Amino acid sequence: MSDANPSVSQKQSIFQNALAMHQRGELAEAERLYREIIKLDADDFDSTHLLGVIFVQRGQFVEGERLIAQALEIDPGEPSALNNRGIALHELKRFEEAIASFDKAIAHKADYAEAFGGRANSLKALKRYDEAIANYDKAISLKPDYAEAFSNRGNALQELKRFDEALANYDKAIALKPDYAEAFSNRGACLEKLKQFDEALANYDRAVALKSDYAEAWIGRGIVLYRMRHYEDAAKAYAQALRIDPQRPFMKGIFLHHRMLSCAWHGVKNLIAEIEQDIASGKLSAEPFGWQGLAESPRSLQRCAKLFNAEKYPAKNNRTPTRWLSDRGKIRIGYTSGEFRDQATSHLVIGLLEQYDKSRFEIVGFDNGWNDRSDIRRRIEAAVPEMVDITRLTDEVAAAVIRKHEIDILINLNGYFGEERTGVFAERPAPIQVNYLGFPGTLGAPYIDYIVADRCVIPPGHEDFYEEKIVYLPECYQANDDRKEIAARMFSRAECGLPHKGFVYCCFNNSYKIAPEMFDCWMRILKEVSGSVLWLIEDNANAVSNLRREASTRGVNPDRLVFAQRMPLSNHLARHRLADLFLDTLPYNAHTTASDALWAGLPILTQIGGTFPGRVAASLLQAVGLPGLITSSQDTYQTLAIELASDPQKLAAIKHKLASHRLTKPLFNTQRFTRYIEAAYCRMWEIWQRGESPRGFIVES
Repeated sequence: MSDANPSVSQKQSIFQNALAMHQRGELAEAERLYREIIKLDADDFDSTHLLGVIFVQRGQFVEGERLIAQALEIDPGEPSALNNRGIALHELKRFEEAIASFDKAIAHKADYAEAFGGRANSLKALKRYDEAIANYDKAISLKPDYAEAFSNRGNALQELKRFDEALANYDKAIALKPDYAEAFSNRGACLEKLKQFDEALANYDRAVALKSDYAEAWIGRGIVLYRMRHYEDAAKAYAQALRIDPQRPFMKGIFLHHRMLSCAWHGVKNLIAEIEQDIASGKLSAEPFGWQGLAESPRSLQRCAKLFNAEKYPAKNNRTPTRWLSDRGKIRIGYTSGEFRDQATSHLVIGLLEQYDKSRFEIVGFDNGWNDRSDIRRRIEAAVPEMVDITRLTDEVAAAVIRKHEIDILINLNGYFGEERTGVFAERPAPIQVNYLGFPGTLGAPYIDYIVADRCVIPPGHEDFYEEKIVYLPECYQANDDRKEIAARMFSRAECGLPHKGFVYCCFNNSYKIAPEMFDCWMRILKEVSGSVLWLIEDNANAVSNLRREASTRGVNPDRLVFAQRMPLSNHLARHRLADLFLDTLPYNAHTTASDALWAGLPILTQIGGTFPGRVAASLLQAVGLPGLITSSQDTYQTLAIELASDPQKLAAIKHKLASHRLTKPLFNTQRFTRYIEAAYCRMWEIWQRGESPRGFIVES
């Protein structure tokens, strides 16, 4: 006997085939069959719903969400469709709508563990971590073997910096699902934050072994390798992530920066041009810190910073901060840094912290790093009456702690460099927020009121390239320490690997600052100055081998590149005596390394650039009274480098001038500098107290 309705049996047969294909992962064939059913019956709920699921599985979330919503018009209360629509909305970053969809699913199916898990994921994305954890708990109570909920619960705990609890959740997820790549990757991220790098790397290795196309794990692997200073291996990990996900935000720039760290220059010129074009068109192509090393346009740096800030650290709090000062009488300054230890920023700022006027200011340090028990850390703790550890506090909690301390002016000493906490500033914990010293450029953030600079690093006419209002100090923006110790030890050329005789050029900048074009220039200089060598810092083994190879390809004996191992600062400064001339880099100058060289009595030859990072050495040279070492073109730079090697009397005169200027010119006059920056803080406060918006100003000498 024939079926009374052939279309029903036909649909059922096609649907069973489509479902089987779908379950086997044959999505193209499943899609074709679902569409065939919809042609027969436009109101077929299951086919419309599952067609939408296929698009979600492919990452085509807009079309997936549209189809699932269309299915829900046919059956508004179907729990799995409501749950799947929530998943699509979550991926579209429409988190509140996603939560509403999960809520509807739960209303129709109270024991729907996956909907509670999805709801928790969206709450976590909204940084409502405690609520997220409560929802994960509910999901796990309904489904005790829910490995994904344990892993995601660990992620929420990690955001709350409850790392030990997070690890326990990852372990539970892995016990339930031993081949769970995502849990191994999440565990790796947690261990990296705990600085357990070997174990973190092992977890990332396990993750990519289980799931070779897992971009997130390759990125995490790159982060750990970077932290271990294996830059070339890190670049390879990032390259793999890029191959998997070419549109991954900021990944091109991260990959490029790691190539520069290891001086692996093949193909970087084209990549730089590609990133430049991306940034100009508004794409999330590079992080600001890495891009500073190569960008030649202040507009490009501004665009990069604004894109990065909007994506990673958008403003979270628009409240009008309280005016604390009227009840206290002193301006309370908060310095936020992850580098309160034996690190360049602290070596610069320590004198300022020691010499501030205690009758007018109170200083509080907010530490996002660690106590390395170094001499510089001891000096910081002696200078700053209160150091507050915010390392394991969320941005929101850290901001609340800062508010509790009634900080009037909060200084960001990191920006986007190092152990930074820009997210804390996004919470607007202080009425006045300032970008200073650690990051030479705009943060692109609407909640940072001022940037401290001078008229060399930010020349007149460049104000529009900065989101912050510019505070111009009268001589040099860079703080310096006039107590910086230079060891009495007299190094010999032999123990430093230098030849017995011959002119010694040096550059102790980090390897990522060595651009191919400047290296070309250096090699031309070595060819012109017989017997000369170039003394560089030994940043990493890959950079050493790559630079020697690059020298050879340019016709220079690679043995003329000498590499200095890192050593304590006082000894490092002492060995500067063996060098004749410091050759600066561009587009990113020497900064702390430049002031170190000048303090040690070593002249530095620079070419002034177009961006803040490329103008710092010029600012220092002006402040120490040696403007003749500032050049405006590579040809002039090259000519002067050769001339100074060929004219010992001229070089000796420059060194004599530097020696006489070191303690008489402004650069190393810490007390004078401190009074200038205090005047800047007072002016910022006066503007605030009058209820006026931040505005740029000049501190007079």
